[in-house]
Amino acid sequence: METAEFMSILEREGRLLVAAAEEAGTGAKVPTCPGWQVTDLLRHTGAVHRWAAGFVAEGHGTGRPMDEPPGLDGAELLDWYREAHVHLVGTLRGAPADVACWYFLPAPSPLAFWARRQAHETAVHRFDAEAARGGAPSGIAGDFAADGVDELLRGFHARAKSRVRSAEPKVLRVRATDVDGAVWTVRLTQEPPAAERGETGDADCEVTGPASQLYLSLWNRVPFPAVSGDLSVAELWRETSGVG
Repeated sequence: METAEFMSILEREGRLLVAAAEEAGTGAKVPTCPGWQVTDLLRHTGAVHRWAAGFVAEGHGTGRPMDEPPGLDGAELLDWYREAHVHLVGTLRGAPADVACWYFLPAPSPLAFWARRQAHETAVHRFDAEAARGGAPSGIAGDFAADGVDELLRGFHARAKSRVRSAEPKVLRVRATDVDGAVWTVRLTQEPPAAERGETGDADCEVTGPASQLYLSLWNRVPFPAVSGDLSVAELWRETSGVG
């Protein structure tokens, strides 16, 4: 996917997120994020937006912590989130293609990284906001969902921070049924998970389903669509894959 596509998705998902949050009310519980209310969701996502925009706009070459969000609620919090989202989208669209700044996963460029990362950040939390609101969630395009699975498996969980570890080596296969070539082989050991695209060797457990369902389930938002083989491997993922 192209960087401009991610920016467009980011813009759409942020608007859907705040619309759902407003419908739900900032005091509503977020069932997909136990212990959170919509206030927490908006404060977190808005703070992430401002944090990401800062790297691109100010060219920071090293990582830095996020600022604490203000203790706003209600209409003021909704407006604060809208401002953060609009600022992020405008910053990304206005940045030169060769902007230099810090980023934390492999990517063709810093701008490509931040557009992709913030599109997925916002899409997952938009789903959270719609879960708090209730009713049918908005759809997720298959190619975008498959890209998100790839980012999670080959990006986030390739880092030393990943807690998905297995004393006995296991292989998890992830297969999207609606996107050509969207198959991953994930080797689980006492080291960080090693994921690669494609069907390489035998798998102890296979998770299959539409890419959008795989995306949400691997981010622990919904149950796995279908699981075959050693169910304990899927359960290991469920129990230890939270990204901090």
